[in-house]
Amino acid sequence: MKTRRLTMGQAIVEYLKQQYVERDGVEQSFFAGMFGIFGHGNVAGIGQALHQYADSFRYYQTRNEQAMVHTAAAFAKMNNRMRTLACTTSIGPGATNMLTAAAGATINRLPVLLLPGDIFASRLVSPVLQQLESQVSQDLSVNDCFKPISKYWDRINRPEQIITSLPEAMRVLTSQAETGTVTLSLPQDVQSEAYDYPVSLFEKRTHVIPRPQVDNGLLKKAVQWIQSSRKPLIISGGGTIYAEGTAELKSLVEKTWIPVAETFAGKGSLNYDHPQCLGAMGVTGTPGANIIARDADLVIVVGSRLSDFTTASKTAFQNPNVRFININVAEFDAAKHAALPLVGDARTILSFLVGALDDFRITTDYAQEIENHNKFWLDEVNRIYDLGHSPQPSQGEVIGAVNRFSDNKDVVVCAAGSMPGDLHKLWQTSDPKGFHLEYGYSCMGYEIAGGLGCKMASPDREIYVLVGDGSYLMMAQEIVTSIQEGYKLTIILINNNGYASINGLSNSVGVQGYGTKYRYRGNESGQLDGQNLPVDLAKNAESLGANVIPAKSLADFRLALEKAKLSDITTVVSINIEFEPRVPGYESWWDVPVAEVSEVETAQSAYREYEDQKVKERYFLT
Repeated sequence: MKTRRLTMGQAIVEYLKQQYVERDGVEQSFFAGMFGIFGHGNVAGIGQALHQYADSFRYYQTRNEQAMVHTAAAFAKMNNRMRTLACTTSIGPGATNMLTAAAGATINRLPVLLLPGDIFASRLVSPVLQQLESQVSQDLSVNDCFKPISKYWDRINRPEQIITSLPEAMRVLTSQAETGTVTLSLPQDVQSEAYDYPVSLFEKRTHVIPRPQVDNGLLKKAVQWIQSSRKPLIISGGGTIYAEGTAELKSLVEKTWIPVAETFAGKGSLNYDHPQCLGAMGVTGTPGANIIARDADLVIVVGSRLSDFTTASKTAFQNPNVRFININVAEFDAAKHAALPLVGDARTILSFLVGALDDFRITTDYAQEIENHNKFWLDEVNRIYDLGHSPQPSQGEVIGAVNRFSDNKDVVVCAAGSMPGDLHKLWQTSDPKGFHLEYGYSCMGYEIAGGLGCKMASPDREIYVLVGDGSYLMMAQEIVTSIQEGYKLTIILINNNGYASINGLSNSVGVQGYGTKYRYRGNESGQLDGQNLPVDLAKNAESLGANVIPAKSLADFRLALEKAKLSDITTVVSINIEFEPRVPGYESWWDVPVAEVSEVETAQSAYREYEDQKVKERYFLT
């Protein structure tokens, strides 16, 4: 057997260079490079290898370990999970900083490879710097924290173990059903050890991404269910887009007139102005989508994991005879809600349904109901976009200004706070990749890092990162990385001096917005109810190298958008808004438990309302 003597770090990089994927005859490299911050736990292993192979495998410097995983996940999402980046860290805090973003990638079903450094496998010099010592096992480190949030996890205690571990890692990363975070924990001493690896390990490997076929019997039953339905509804999730099935969805809708509601990940599956597009579904949904869902007798779910925001905490579907058909590549998700599980590729299944439903179309009355909902919603969006609030604009007006200014192929990025819900309802999307929200984990701090990943994946698109002051303060430093690499972002920094989303939630459960505004501590009360803090986030962004354009009014803001588009470096457009008025909720409810007993009247009132809503929750067992 022909061998090649390499350190384990070198062997890993050599292997990653040779991994390709192919779907529908289109082949591309799977790894676009590696993010990393070096320390004593990886500099001599993976770090040395990246230096050695700098001309053939790109290294990206980053400012925060959590941020680089967000960026990799966003990059993977924009590439329909066909490409990703690896991430390397030192041991200890460098590794654990990745935990939050690693959980997000797994929850959102996005492939990311993590290569954290680890303690010495030899144990000779233990405890090493940053080692967590355990009294019950010497094989325990902080990297074990990654086990519950990884789809595959391994600790490589000998250099030859990567010969079997790396193919397993690729199996999971390229699986459309199982993908998520993959973590290979790399002891720092083993990274630098040499081994005679078989040359065949480093040969080009193309992983074919299949389109799994569903059982014919289940397909026939699905057709029968659709044909016998009176008020069917399609809920389109991210799986429609990942499977590149938006054209097939449109064909199905135009043949049958079945309306479509969209999850966060599925927004853009159907053009916002399509007559059968009801827009957002669930807690942050439109009135039309939620009213239609309430009475639907058949719900066809395409590529969604049916989170509580989509199902309105299982209150959205009130028809006592409602049935579900779940189209999903993952058996786990296809089985939810006691659905008829069509486990397979969304595009393939939608294409089959197009051909099988020649003789089915919803009734004229049902179609008219959908049209009426759409007319109302278009008027409502325009009302919110043109609210005319002064002296400072509302959040809905700012969203409207960006939406109207942006081109169809541009991308809006957001993740946490009050804006995701407003965007889900209001943003008018004409491109399957135009709406990029991380709402599986709804992680504060994702926005700028995620925007960078989007730009890396699609350099020809304008990326509009909408971020509130709360999320900005969590993680803004990847502005530096965007400037370093020449990936221009337009960051819309919206300042309302607090956590507006949590403020609204706090009020709804009777806690009166406690602890949600950025205020000095009052001398008399001892509470955080003093004056607003004198924080200038625009100056912070400027100090990081961004071009900053402040806006004091909506008119200023519109002019700033024009200037930002002409800029060739990351530009921050900052604007202050008021907490009120807010975009309302429509025909939906979210289960957030309320204190059962309280001395506060607002909490007592909130609990009475909670009890009234709670009875609407349903089990779906048959």
